[in-house]
Amino acid sequence: MKLAIMGAMPEEISPILETVGEYKTTEYAGNKYYEASYNGVDLIIAYSKIGKVFSTLTAATMIEHFGAQMLLFSGVAGAVSPDLKVGDLVVATKLSQHDLDITAFGHPFGYVPEGAVYVDADEELIEIAKGVASDMGLRVKEGIIATGDQFVANEERKNWIGATFNADALEMEGGSVAVVCNALDVPFFILRAISDAADMDASFSFDEFLVSSAKISAEFVMKMVERIGK
Repeated sequence: MKLAIMGAMPEEISPILETVGEYKTTEYAGNKYYEASYNGVDLIIAYSKIGKVFSTLTAATMIEHFGAQMLLFSGVAGAVSPDLKVGDLVVATKLSQHDLDITAFGHPFGYVPEGAVYVDADEELIEIAKGVASDMGLRVKEGIIATGDQFVANEERKNWIGATFNADALEMEGGSVAVVCNALDVPFFILRAISDAADMDASFSFDEFLVSSAKISAEFVMKMVERIGK
């Protein structure tokens, strides 16, 4: 079993690299990939850089070039649901692309022909996450995550995304990673820790809580790896 762990930014994978300790670094396709073993599981770890294009490239590379058979994404997100606060964990049940718009041709937001508005995450990995949450005494919300190439810091835009996609959280990579994994038949799991409320204060909140929220998400994902390795 070779398992990919992915984030978008250095802060999102730094705690993971610290946990595994020793790793081999490979430079490929303009990025760095870190190979390690943890609890008997072979890992390939990388941060993609921000946005759907880079996350698509990285996810596809981890699967096609490095042979990943499963992918876990650890990172941060902005809250859409009023039930979420900074530091809370959200597990994606399905993901959409909120900035994909060919509605001029009569299609719903987030849809392209031969595609779908939503991509479902792997149910078995979600069940593993529930067990980890129980062990850690954490409340984890399951919900819809919306992805787009925008850092949303606007209340009106946030509310539109929430209403249009029934989204609980929004970020910039999960939806594209979901498309890649779905197309290549690789089970995937997207975990996000809330770092901001995707409103007028989002840029300030994001900087302040990025590191602490990323650590929460990373610790959770590594507990999942331990369970997967048993």
